[in-house]
Order: sequence, then structure tokens, then C-alpha cells
Amino acid sequence: MVVDTVREEQAIRQMTERLVENFGGTYSPEYIEEVVGAARRRFAGHPVRTFIPILVERYVRRQLAAAGEVADASSGPDTARTRRARHKAESGDRRLPAAVRETWSANKRFAPAAVAAVVAALVVVTVVTVALAVRQPNSAPQAAGPGVSSLALVRGVVGSEKMSFFQDPKVAEVLARNGVKVEVDAAGSREIATSVDLGKYEFAFPSSEQAAERIQRQRNVNAKYIPFSSPMAIATFKPIADLLAKSGVVHQGPVPTFDMAPYLRMVGNNTRWDQLGDNTAYSVRKNVLISTTDPRSSNSAAMYLAIAGYVANNNTIVQGTSAEQDVIPTVSRLFVGQGYTQNSSEGPFDAYLAAGMGPTPLVWIYESQFVDATVRGQVKPDMTLLYPSPTILSRHTLVPLGEEGDRIGRLLSTDPDLQRLAAEHGFRTGDATQFAKVTTEHNIPVASDLIDVITTPTFDTLERLLDGVGKSYN
Repeated sequence: MVVDTVREEQAIRQMTERLVENFGGTYSPEYIEEVVGAARRRFAGHPVRTFIPILVERYVRRQLAAAGEVADASSGPDTARTRRARHKAESGDRRLPAAVRETWSANKRFAPAAVAAVVAALVVVTVVTVALAVRQPNSAPQAAGPGVSSLALVRGVVGSEKMSFFQDPKVAEVLARNGVKVEVDAAGSREIATSVDLGKYEFAFPSSEQAAERIQRQRNVNAKYIPFSSPMAIATFKPIADLLAKSGVVHQGPVPTFDMAPYLRMVGNNTRWDQLGDNTAYSVRKNVLISTTDPRSSNSAAMYLAIAGYVANNNTIVQGTSAEQDVIPTVSRLFVGQGYTQNSSEGPFDAYLAAGMGPTPLVWIYESQFVDATVRGQVKPDMTLLYPSPTILSRHTLVPLGEEGDRIGRLLSTDPDLQRLAAEHGFRTGDATQFAKVTTEHNIPVASDLIDVITTPTFDTLERLLDGVGKSYN
């Protein structure tokens, strides 16, 4: 119960930070925190805590967005500054929007059945918008280069694991030299392919070819670009790796591997950490499970599902109704036992970096995230990277939705400076020497040659597996 409370507090804190980032131009941070607190208090004492952060975030987003729209409509051509001042004044008066007061009235309570219905409706999660500012060079503008006013604004939606790349001022500078300014929103790759409104974007950049192919079919687009890729990996800690090595799950070496077959047997037997032999490093009473994102929205978790399905299907790619139905009970256990899961790969990895091995001993990530964090000095000495055996290669695929989106795809794929910067952010590009140079300079033990790599099932097969896992949550 203590661990669950810690995870809920962590999720609420991260969610509040996202809301402040998204709505900070309209509301003060104090006001947003007050709305979150009011929403959360209505769930005090509720025995089922797993989806509380999702419920709170969804309702708060709706109320803040609705109140903002009302303010815009009633005040005419208002500005962000005046709206911020007005709502900050209201927050000082400790008042909540009428819509919030009505929703969370003391006369209204959520019955368990109602909570379940709301949870089922929250599969699609709000896209987080992040505007990326282009940093101008410190020197005076060059006559030959484009001025800020001449930059073409190009909007895209990308997987969250690529946000640090697009937020890099050096990346923005290279794009500016080519006459463009890029603004991106972050969303889970499966969301990008299934529920995000792509009509307002010039490009979509999910983390898998399967999601990209679905977008291509839906939008009748033939072109695609694969500027870089990243294998799936597991972030853990050296004491955890040593402990699992004694159980035959981890195989030590210059680049340690994580054997998925004995791990699946552990999960099937509901093995707890404190049941592992000679365990003095992490003797806690919770099941051995890798922390992932939500498979219903995130590509990284879908890749985890693809690998687990392959191993559960006698090391064969899952294909056909019979095989799908056979593996769903096994792979579902990997997810439903985790409780609350976040919607993009950035969340669990940030928790890994900040919270230590207590709540997150094993985290499913992209290799690029670990390399990127090491380059930025965020990885501590006892943190280590494991490669699942087998693993899978996530090929980040950009689908242009317009002429400017096609321009971005070409730049990311061919511009030598952007390719070099992608390697600095941990991605493997077409030039293997760039990635090798980064990992060598920072002494990061990575697999130079990926051998035990499987092919992902088709998008439709993966969708049916994900649907089967989703039903297991209910």
C-alpha cells in the first residue's frame, strides 16, 4: 500500500506539472494546483486507486479548457497576459470555476460502476502540446541566412521519446538555417495512428513502422522517412542485474542481456522479489515485473507485447486468430499487475532517473533514452542497461502530411548536422560511426551489433493483441 501511495503521489505531481506547462499561459500555477486538489479530494478514501491520476487529469483538463473557452468568448479579443492576470486574481480568492464546483459537488459521488465506466472512456489521452522556440545565433544576423520572420512554421506530432531531440536548441538552429521553425506535440505512437486529429499537422512521427503504415493508409500518403532507429532495452540497477543473474534471467557480460523466457515463467508463477534466492539487495513483497507504459496508447509497451508474444508463441511471430488467443492470457499478466501506467515512454524513464530502484527496479525503454540521459549526465553509477533477448528494433518513421512535412522528413534523413545531433540524443542513424563515437566518448556499454532481433507482427495483429490486453484490465 505504501508503494501504491508513492506511485500515486508521483503520478499526481507529474500530471500537475504537465497541466501547468499546458495551461500556464492562461492560469497561474497556484490556481491549477487548487483545481487538481479539489478534484482529487473527491476520491479520498476510494479503495481502487489505480486510475485516480487518470481520472483527475482528464476532468481537470476538461474544466480548464472549458473555462478558458468561456473566457475567450466573453471577453472578445483578449490576450494571454490579461487572461493570466484575471485567473490569478481569481485563484487568490480561492474560487473554482462553476463547472468544477458542479462536477465535484458534495452532493455527487462516484459509485464503483461509474468509476469503471469513466476509466473505460479514458483510453484516449489528451495530447501534450510543447511549443519549441528557435534560438537565434548569438552573433549578428548574416545577410545570406534567413531572418526569423522568413522562417516557415511547420507543426508535427511525435512520440515523447523524441522530445529532447526537438527541444535541443542546436536542432532548432540547424532547422532555422534551412528556413524552418518546428513546433511539435507529444503523443503515444498508437494514439498518433488511431485517435490524434492529424488535420492540423504537417507531419506525424510515431516510433514504429506499423503505426506509420496505418497513418499512410488512412491519409493516402505514399512517402515516408526513417531518419533513425532505436532497439528496445531495459533500464535497471547493478544490484538488480546481479540478483536476476543468480536466477538465470540476466546473462552478464560486456553488454548484459535479459532472457525473456525465464522472465515470463517468473511472471506466470507470480514470483515476488523476496522469493528470489540469496536476495539481500531488493527483498520486497511485490511481483517481479518490468515497468512499462500503457500498451493501449504507447509504442514502447506495444513492442514489449510483441516480444513477449513471440516468446510465448514458441519463439514464432504471432499470426492468426488461434495464436493470438493462445498468447493473450500470458502477455496480459505483464501489464495488469503493474497498476497505473503512463501514456508515453518519457514518464517511467523520468521516474527511474529520479526515484531510484525502490519503485522502479526494471523499466522498459528505448536504448536512445538511456544514451541520451548518459550524455546529459543524468545516469548514476549504479544504473545499467540490459538488452532483452530477443529484442526488437523501433524504426522511427516520419509520415509527411503536406509539402512542409516532406521537407522536414528530407532534412532529418539527409542533413549531416541533424544526423549527428540525432546520434548525440542516442539514436542510431544510417552512419553507424556517429552512434559509436557518442557511446565511446561517454563510455556507454551498448550492443554494437544487434543479432537477436525479431520482426514485429502486422499492425492489425498487434491491434488485436492490444485489444485483448485492454479487456484484461476490466
